[in-house]
Amino acid sequence: GQRVSAEGHVIDLNSEAARAGHFHLDPDTRGIGVNRQGAFAEYVVAPAFNVIELPDDVPYEIGSILDPFGNAVHTAQQFDLLGEDVLVTGAGPIGMMAAAVARHAGARTVVLTDINDFRLELAQKVAPGVRTVNTTKEDLRDVMHELGLKVGFDVALEMSGSPVAFKQCVDTLIMGGGMALLGIPSKPMETDWGAIILKALTIKGVYGREMFTTWRKMLGLLKAGLDLTPLITHQMSYQDFEAGFEAMKSGKSGKVVLNWAD
Repeated sequence: GQRVSAEGHVIDLNSEAARAGHFHLDPDTRGIGVNRQGAFAEYVVAPAFNVIELPDDVPYEIGSILDPFGNAVHTAQQFDLLGEDVLVTGAGPIGMMAAAVARHAGARTVVLTDINDFRLELAQKVAPGVRTVNTTKEDLRDVMHELGLKVGFDVALEMSGSPVAFKQCVDTLIMGGGMALLGIPSKPMETDWGAIILKALTIKGVYGREMFTTWRKMLGLLKAGLDLTPLITHQMSYQDFEAGFEAMKSGKSGKVVLNWAD
């Protein structure tokens, strides 16, 4: 049959947001694998509206991670990155992909922070040319000085949900800088609104993927040579799903792909 992927947000096409063309902002969105049956199965039910044809040169394993790749692309497209100095906080798979997108989009400098050495090393393969920083071992201000960033970053992409990382973004952005937030804090956090106001920062929350502008952009990025293959560190049979979860929990993995093929 035809090779396809699918948008994971199932929406009400008659909602006010959908009728205005803002499909990803439908308030009654239901997520495949969140509040309806997910994709840990040989077959998945999705509306025809959500189905995206896979180009012949996009392998199935890359097709299986287009949903999170879309999160990275949607976050990165919130601000113009061409020629800009960009900070990405959080080197999970989506953070790594966001750093790769920023490089591919023409950012002058991309710095990616985390506290996990394995993921920072993996990020060098996923996003070549990115300066990685383990913030428990290096001071971000020292790295900025090393890179010649005398004032700060133009744009920050916060992918971790960490209050420490959020503060780091606020502290190191230039006056009038922009911050896109995809990471979700595990609990309410204190925010220095005074600093945000006095620095005239623009903050944008990011949800899902734009349907279907983000899909067009991410397939275009893959066509233009953005290679996500290094991000997939484990491929295994669906029967070994428990080992897959252990790999994820270990902190020493990128994306784990389960295969239903015989």
